[in-house]
Amino acid sequence: MELQFPKGFLWGGAVAANQLEGAYQEDGKGWSTQDVMPKGIKSAPTEVPTDDNMKLVGIDFYHRYKEDIKLFAEMGFKVFRTSIAWSRIFPKGDELKPNEKGLQFYDDLFDECHKYGIEPLVTISHYETPLHLAREYDGWINRKMVDFYERYVRTIYNRYKNKVKYWLTFNEINSILEFPFMSGGINTPLEKLSKQDLYQAIHHEFVASALAVKICHEINPDFQIGCMVLSMPIYPLTPHPDDVIKAMQSDHKNMFFADVHARGYYPGYMKRFFKENGIHIHFEPGDEEILKHTVDFISFSYYMSTYETADPEKQIRGEGNLLGGVANPFLEASEWGWQIDPQGLRYVMNMFYDRYQKPLFIVENGLGAVDQLVVDGNGEKVINDDYRINYLRDHLVQVAEAIADGVEVMGYTSWGCIDLVSATSAELKKRYGFIYVDRHDDGSGTLDRYRKKSFYWYKEVIESNGQNLF
Repeated sequence: MELQFPKGFLWGGAVAANQLEGAYQEDGKGWSTQDVMPKGIKSAPTEVPTDDNMKLVGIDFYHRYKEDIKLFAEMGFKVFRTSIAWSRIFPKGDELKPNEKGLQFYDDLFDECHKYGIEPLVTISHYETPLHLAREYDGWINRKMVDFYERYVRTIYNRYKNKVKYWLTFNEINSILEFPFMSGGINTPLEKLSKQDLYQAIHHEFVASALAVKICHEINPDFQIGCMVLSMPIYPLTPHPDDVIKAMQSDHKNMFFADVHARGYYPGYMKRFFKENGIHIHFEPGDEEILKHTVDFISFSYYMSTYETADPEKQIRGEGNLLGGVANPFLEASEWGWQIDPQGLRYVMNMFYDRYQKPLFIVENGLGAVDQLVVDGNGEKVINDDYRINYLRDHLVQVAEAIADGVEVMGYTSWGCIDLVSATSAELKKRYGFIYVDRHDDGSGTLDRYRKKSFYWYKEVIESNGQNLF
């Protein structure tokens, strides 16, 4: 069977405001949780922003976005996924009036995208809750967060209703299970956080997300809004039924988040989990009806797969596995220990589509690696990242296989289309982009941009609508 991508497929790239914008206090921006996370997702936050936090400068996208959007246009991007920094719009998060300079920045950014025919795909909350909301309210544990989020989404929907038609509510919402401060602004340390409080916070996010869907469709029925989950297929180590059940239970912890967004109610397996763990989710009047406002599409990140086993002697967690799971001995891993499994992408796409029959959007996929800027025989600075080309090609072929399976796919945005600061490690040496940024972990560098070999390859992918992959 001939593999192909549908006409109108949305090719592009993805970033997050906190990982590339910089300008962390400029034009009225308040502090976010990311501003006090200088060492990445697994470290304790600092009291105030410190100079060793690479995200405070990022790649200075705030001042250089026109140069970068032009490079994206040169590659042929149809869509650009970015996020709005909540604390640029509401510096503390609980104000009644937004910050006009923050709103204007995104006006200008979206205008620049449209100048080149690029559609913005906007994540409303991407790992950067206003720090005041984390410290004053303990983040999403507090029901008041629903009101703050509603005020925020109404503000940006009305402001950008003629500039943005694709929206995502929360980035990798299921990551709150492992990283509650980064993902949910929860100030209580993970080791002290009760399951009751954690899942009540998740419920508040579900309500806020469904409210965002409801409001979105009211303001502009042509808007399309999706959830965004961290996908990670989980295989049983052996055909032993105990391993199969263990994999199913682990998978439930992640699928729960997509289930509520796509179906509009809590699944039975989670009701059992709550009962067995003494968890009682408090529903405010009207919550059940609000949750019925389901998303238009399912978006997700995909980087790796894992396996599970009921054998405690074999439960050795993979070094880079974000949401648990055991390292698969049949797969190679990246420099950061993330197992590379292109076929897992096809598998998870079929799983999502079979489960929901809603369009899918792959909004993160890519390879973090150490790239070398070298001078070629012509005196030109080049980056020969064939390993990235091979990784992306292998995954995109599996996307085409899933499309041939009958899966409806809206588009694909490669993660970190321009080098940015890693969320997991807060490093710049862990590079994902098609565009090399001359900045390093010691803060040195010119911030100049250079096209990598993968830049020209991806340009050909988009020009041929994926046909050069086969």
